Amino acid sequence: MLPLIAQLPPCLIGMEACTGAHHWARLFRQHGHTVKLMAPKFVAPYRMSGKRGKNDAADAAAICEAVTRPNMRFVPIKEEHQQIILCLHRTRQGFVEERTASYNRLRGLIAEFGIVLPQKITCLRREIGAHLEELPGYANLCVGDLLSHTADLDAKIAEYDRAIAQAARDDERSKRLMKLSGIGPTTASAMLASLGNGHDFNNGRQVAAWIGLVPGQYSSGGKARLGRITKAGDSYLRSLLVMGARAVLNSLGDKQDRFSRWARSLQERRGYWRAVIAIAAKNARLAWAVLKYGDDFKLEPGNI
Repeated sequence: MLPLIAQLPPCLIGMEACTGAHHWARLFRQHGHTVKLMAPKFVAPYRMSGKRGKNDAADAAAICEAVTRPNMRFVPIKEEHQQIILCLHRTRQGFVEERTASYNRLRGLIAEFGIVLPQKITCLRREIGAHLEELPGYANLCVGDLLSHTADLDAKIAEYDRAIAQAARDDERSKRLMKLSGIGPTTASAMLASLGNGHDFNNGRQVAAWIGLVPGQYSSGGKARLGRITKAGDSYLRSLLVMGARAVLNSLGDKQDRFSRWARSLQERRGYWRAVIAIAAKNARLAWAVLKYGDDFKLEPGNI
């Protein structure tokens, strides 16, 4: 396909954002083409309008129609170094999910023999040794293998944590992001790999909306109705920002700087979870400003 694309005069190429799409987009841009990626869910309505069924021709026609829409939202094209860092995050997250599933499986198995232990992983590993002899037959072997497997996963996750932290320390942009309250090496690395320099967004609110940290709108007849957050976009990035916001809120204590007073007041007025989401959205907007403007964006100590 690449030789065919290379001989075409520079043109607009639209593609659905799927596996390999960023790789092809980078190759097509090298030959002077303008490439725009779209989420499949934004293309689907153009395929269903006036056509029956789904096939390659209908998909191509829908993409051709969608890519020319003035209000279409496009997926930022990731460079190779961004995807390298995202490989670390995706692999680590897979290990974390596998570890959680293994511990849940372990709890379910031992509960069948009347052994119920605390949910906290450290407590579970500490106390389960005293109950291994109570497990009959092959149950003891299964639980032992699960404990060994989770120990290996713990080691792998720690190894990836070190790699992500090192990558964050080696990049000046990540270092600037880590100056924000609630953003550590993991979040900074993921934000940088996902946003790049932030040039695909016009403002910080677009970034917060892209991550799904803004209220959904149900407005009609001039009456605005705001609901829960949309939870659109990358759930992994959103969860990192939310966990960081929770850490910020839980560590406020008696701090009296401008940001702490704002967060404490917001929690008192709107409740804990709304304050968490507000802090996460604020961090997303500040992160965009840090990445887009670099050294020209000055953080005030009382605002971070």
